[in-house]
Amino acid sequence: MNKIKDYLQLVKLSLSIMVVFSSVISYLLAPKVVEYEWVMIGLLFAGGMLVTGSANAINQVVEKDTDAMMKRTGKRPVAAGRMSVQEGWAFAIITGALGVFILGYYFNWLSAGLAAFSLFLYAFIYTPMKKVSSMAVLMGAVPGALPCLIGWAAGDDRLSLGGWVLFGIQFLWQFPHFWAIAWIAHSDYSTAGFKLLPAEKGPTKFTALQTVIYSLLLFPVTVMPYFVGICNYNDVVGMVSIGLIVLANIFMLTRSTTLYAKMDVSSARKVMFGSYLYLPVVLLALLMSKA
Repeated sequence: MNKIKDYLQLVKLSLSIMVVFSSVISYLLAPKVVEYEWVMIGLLFAGGMLVTGSANAINQVVEKDTDAMMKRTGKRPVAAGRMSVQEGWAFAIITGALGVFILGYYFNWLSAGLAAFSLFLYAFIYTPMKKVSSMAVLMGAVPGALPCLIGWAAGDDRLSLGGWVLFGIQFLWQFPHFWAIAWIAHSDYSTAGFKLLPAEKGPTKFTALQTVIYSLLLFPVTVMPYFVGICNYNDVVGMVSIGLIVLANIFMLTRSTTLYAKMDVSSARKVMFGSYLYLPVVLLALLMSKA
């Protein structure tokens, strides 16, 4: 049982589920997916979980020493010594390869290639870059948004405009989300040598302003699906879904502006938890009005 808990911690289960959720919704939004085939949805979920879990496992193996220095990550299995580096690498290689194979064999090799590319960016570019420059957040936002393109490609067999719009939504969402986390954990991250906030001095007005700017940018991008043919706004359901998205954006912007005004950890925590709520609300609202 303890070993199972270690593996669940190694793959960052809750984070992985959220990532794969966006991929599944993007798949269901693809125009070629006209009905819910639960076996295919399950296979996409499984493949996505394996690839995401592999990326998270590599992250923990590579960062085992810095994880051990931080309070919030010191109990992770590799950092705490409950799992060897060799075991972590073996798990990551097997799950990553199996996940890419599932996506390629049951869907298409375009989605599989995107998944492999996302794993590479996250594990081998973003992860080491965190100690070099705060630009790591920008780099990390790419693999963080690729699940939308992966799901879209799995359902549509190509990278059409709709997939890129969904990618854009998740790409922009990550900045207020991640900077709120970095604000809360700034002391821990500084101890480990991570440079994740946009200002070198740490939590500043500049950082808070960035969360406001990206929250504002989400307003136009989240309604684009209604104007590129993914979603329908000409009926009651469509108008309700747009209303939900607008309310979600106002909610996110309000939390970001509160952080700018108060400049405290409590406000940053509200941005973080608000962002966890924001993304599924927007994605589900889009799905309910699919054209």
